[in-house]
This record gives sequence, structure tokens and C-alpha cells, in this order.
Amino acid sequence: MNKENVLAICYDFDRTLTPFEMQAQGYIQQLNENVDEFWDLSTKLAIKNQMDPNLSYMYLMLNGAKGKFQVKREKLIEFGSKVKLYKGVADWFSRINQYGKKKDVKVEHYIISSGLKEMIEGTKIADEFRMIYANSFLYDHNGAAVWPAQNINFTNKTQFLFRISKGTLDVNDNDVNRYYEPENIRVPFSNIVYIGDSQTDIPCMKLVNSLGGHSIGVYDPVNNNKARVHELIKDKRIKHFAKADYSKGSKLDELMHNIIDLTSASYKLNRDYWENLDEAENLA
Repeated sequence: MNKENVLAICYDFDRTLTPFEMQAQGYIQQLNENVDEFWDLSTKLAIKNQMDPNLSYMYLMLNGAKGKFQVKREKLIEFGSKVKLYKGVADWFSRINQYGKKKDVKVEHYIISSGLKEMIEGTKIADEFRMIYANSFLYDHNGAAVWPAQNINFTNKTQFLFRISKGTLDVNDNDVNRYYEPENIRVPFSNIVYIGDSQTDIPCMKLVNSLGGHSIGVYDPVNNNKARVHELIKDKRIKHFAKADYSKGSKLDELMHNIIDLTSASYKLNRDYWENLDEAENLA
């Protein structure tokens, strides 16, 4: 057994940790464009050119900024600093980490998002994540964004779950495709939690569920629209749903405590089994 009992909590970002798409919280407005019209144009551009939707919005972000401002990493980080977070998010990580420590569970947090890495890095919670997997730009010698460096869509999001499970966290580490004996898996899927809000999270939710982990759907606490999470749980994509309220005592907080309790108990039971098996084999 692994010496550490690690629980990896993986989060989508937009409408999971924040109520709105991050680009719609200042960036699109600075392009002097209407938010709904921007996303509508992005969708049409993707359909017309058989283009990945992420590459479509990233193109419009760069093209729309021409003559207005230069898109640099520092500029995107600045926009990220203005991103609004759901209630309780700011102190969620320290509380969950502390509870995990109390139960001898090492909790790690990861982002797997189709949003922008640079913007997420500008938020006040950026340092809480061991890794942030999200779309990003390539920058020229002047520091200006010129091309997509990383494209993370709803399907290829799943590769990052395997990276987290195997401990091959670098995006260029090809060992993610190597076979690992079960005892060498750093984080078994039973110790992975995925939190998301919509259909774009379905591949990750389904994978985590099918391999014994915990998928949680969240919905906005203001509009209280549960249609998506009801559909997700009926289709067996998630096991639980809750308001996107991360404050102490919320349902989401309670769910995570229960998952940590289960993770702790399962580890202790498995450890006892291996000790008993080892004793029996040594007597043979």
C-alpha cells in the first residue's frame, strides 16, 4: 500500500468555483463586446470552420484585442484577479485540508478546466492547487500571446485524471501511457473526487464514477436551477449534487467530510488486510 493516503479533489472552474465564465468578468467587456454576442460568435465560428470551441474563443480573445490592448500574461493574470468566487471558496481549501489531516488523509486540489490557466493563476486561490490544467497561450519574445499552447476540451480532460492518479503530472510526461501495477498507483480512482457543473464535465464524471471515485454536480445557489444536476444523476454521471456553496456547514462541505471519512476508513481496512495477508504468507 502507498504510505500516504492521498485524496485528489479535481475541480472544473467556470460555474463550479465562480458563478460566470471567467472571460465574461472583465475581459470581453474590455473588448467593447456584448458577452452573449461574443459566445454566440465563438460558437458560429467553431461550427463554420469545424473548429474546437476552445480554439475559437481563444482566437476571438486575441483578434478582438487588436488596437485596444496587448494580450500579455500579466494582463490575463490581472483579469483573473477580478474573478468572483462562490461563497466559501476562499477558505474551503484550508478547512478541507485540515479535516483531512485530522483523519490521516492527505488532500490535494487540482483544476481541470476549459478556461484560461493564466486567469486562474490570477485568482486569490491559485496557490491552493497542486496543478492547474487549463487552456493557455504561447507568448512571443515581447511577451504577447500569439498562439494556443494548451487546449483542454471536455473529452481530453480525462487524460489529466490519469496523470493525477499515476503521479505523471507534467503535460509532456509520456509515462501517463505506461502500465502501472496497482500498488504503484499514487492515487487510486477510488480516492479521486470530481466537481463540475455541466455536460462538458460528463467524460470526467463518468470515468471517476465508473472506477469507484466520487463525482459531484454543483448548481448555482442564486437561480437554484437543478435541471442539469437532475439530468446528470439520472444518467448516472454523478453520485451527488449540491449548491455551489463552499462555506462551512453547507451540504457540499458535509459531503466532502463524508468522503474523507470513507477514504480514511477504507485505507485502514485495506492496511489491516495487507498486514494480515503478510503475516499468513510469512508463516507458510
